[in-house]
Amino acid sequence: MNSEQFRGNWNQIKGRAKQQWGKLTDDDLTRVEGHRDELVGRIQERYGIAKDEADRQVSDWERGL
Repeated sequence: MNSEQFRGNWNQIKGRAKQQWGKLTDDDLTRVEGHRDELVGRIQERYGIAKDEADRQVSDWERGL
């Protein structure tokens, strides 16, 4: 999924993001607004993991969408 598709479909897929990463708040997801890098950063912050790991998780999640 390219960045345009990701942003365009964000309202539809943010519920799935909440299911995948339960520590993300509704405010986190609103602030992300479909920006992949912002999502990676929020996951990194909430879960205390490295950027590479957060990026890998988002990539795996995107493939399942």
